[in-house]
Order: sequence, then C-alpha cells, then structure tokens
Amino acid sequence: MNSSSLDFQLLNDFQRDFPLVSAPFAELAARLGVAEKVVLGRLENLRREGKISRVGAVFAPKRIGASTLAAMAVPPEKLEAVAAAVNRFPEVNHNYEREHRYNLWFVVTAATEGRLQASLGAIEKAAGYPLLALPLLEEFHIDLGFCLNGDKKKCVATAQPVQPTALIDEAERRLVSVLQEGLPLFIRPFALIAERIGASEPEVLGRIRRWLEEGAIKRFGVVVRHQELGYRANAMLVHDIPDEQVSDIGRALAEEPAVTLCYRRPRRLPDWPYNLFCMIHGRERGEVETIIADLRQRHGLETAAHEVLFSLTRFKQNGARYA
Repeated sequence: MNSSSLDFQLLNDFQRDFPLVSAPFAELAARLGVAEKVVLGRLENLRREGKISRVGAVFAPKRIGASTLAAMAVPPEKLEAVAAAVNRFPEVNHNYEREHRYNLWFVVTAATEGRLQASLGAIEKAAGYPLLALPLLEEFHIDLGFCLNGDKKKCVATAQPVQPTALIDEAERRLVSVLQEGLPLFIRPFALIAERIGASEPEVLGRIRRWLEEGAIKRFGVVVRHQELGYRANAMLVHDIPDEQVSDIGRALAEEPAVTLCYRRPRRLPDWPYNLFCMIHGRERGEVETIIADLRQRHGLETAAHEVLFSLTRFKQNGARYA
C-alpha cells in the first residue's frame, strides 16, 4: 500500500471505532496490512503536517465539565489583538473570525460551571468587549466523524437535551487531563497513560469504554483538521425557529449528510435572535452556498430569518480542556 492510500485510510476510516486494546496501533496495522511502525510513522507525519490534531477522545459538550460557544463584536482593526488576548486563555480551544458584526467566535471549556463563568468574566475583561455566551441547549447531530470521500453515512438524529454534567472523581479527572492531550504515539499508549496517572491499563481502557457507552465521549479515534485536508470553506448557518418547531427542524437538518453539527442554543435578544445552529463544510465557498440554498428550500425554511457566517481566519484550534 502506498503512503497516500495509507494516509487516506488512517484519516477517513479511523475517526471512530478505534481499537481500544493494549496495542491499538498494531491492531490498525493488522487491519491495513502494514507494519506497526509504518502506522505510527504515518500518524506522526500527519500530525506534523497539521492534518490531524491528535488521536484520542472527543468529549461530548457539557458531559464532563462545562462549556459554551461565545461571540464578540470587535472593531476590525482591533480583531487580531483581541483574538490574541482571548487565545491566551487555555480554556479557549477554538477561536475563529466569521463574517458578521459578531466577528469573533470561540469555545470555552472548564472543569465546572463556576469556573466556566469565572473564565468568561476574565476573558471579557482581558478583551475589553462584551461577550455573548451561547451554551448548548439541545443536540441534534449524532457524530459520525468527517467523511473525506463524499460517501457520507446518513444518520438518524434524535433531539437530545443537554444531560447533567457527570460527577467524576480525582482519578477520572487525572485521566481526562491526559486524554485531552491525545494518545501518545507509542506501542502501548494506554499503559503509558495508566503509568502517568497511577492506574492500571485495564482500568484506563475500562473507563474509556464506559464513557463511550454513556455518551460522555462522542467518539474515540483520529481527529482531523478540515482546512489542511482541503475543506477550506466552512459556514455557520443560523436560523430563528419558533421554539415549538426547533426540535423537529433540528432533527431533520441533522440527518442531512452535508450538516456536520447541529445544535439549539439560546437567543440573546435583541442582539442575537437565532436559536438553531448548523455547521457546513466544503472545499469552496460556492459549494457551501449551494448546499445552504438547497437545504433551506427542501426544508421549507425560505421565510425563516437566517444568517450565514463564513469562517475567515482560524486563530486557534485544539482539543477542549476540561481538566
């Protein structure tokens, strides 16, 4: 197998259903018909190239710790300086410029709701501009990873109100703190993690499996970076939907293969009247605009108030930090 074909399979096929066994990279190698050292070498190369951010857990929002999407309206000439001030906070894991009066959008995570609110206050003070906090209220999309060959699986979406934050003990918090950095690219990564946190390898694997079953971890596998893989156009499509209809419409949009994320978040009147958020990625802007027009027409949303916020600059993108 040549390196480009191997890279594609690693990127596309193992974003989920990653083998949770003592020697996972040997298992991947066996499935792919190559040597374990080849798999480790290609993953390290993909990480250096920026095509993957890590191999590991994607935690569900607000299941372990607390999180929110936040937005600021910043004068364009001050945007880079404000973005840099926001980026200094380790609680911020994604930070983008988008086309809108609210032009800075970032995600903030923390171990508890109290720490999250304290972080939001500190970020607002450091930035010098008021912030809109838009926490997740209802989740519609079932995460299937990011398909790279257009053969996207259709998912059956369900409206899932935000679950209570799981209480975790100190040993579990230590595990979260290591997992959020990603798996070490090592022949026995779970044994290495276990040694770091003072647990056994079976305990680490068992806890990860339970979190997956409970939904606290959405998926475990290769976490790709869309822009580096050629998906340079991404837009946040927001609608103002009557509250009694938002769950049904959210479920319908979430089942669309082109929609990568779909959530309900609160309105913040009078500044922000939108309550349904979808993310759509494409290789170019025109492709995304065509997808959005088609979605709105087929789902009877032509008259619904909406905006399309294309991403312009990626100031920060890494894994969420809950511990």
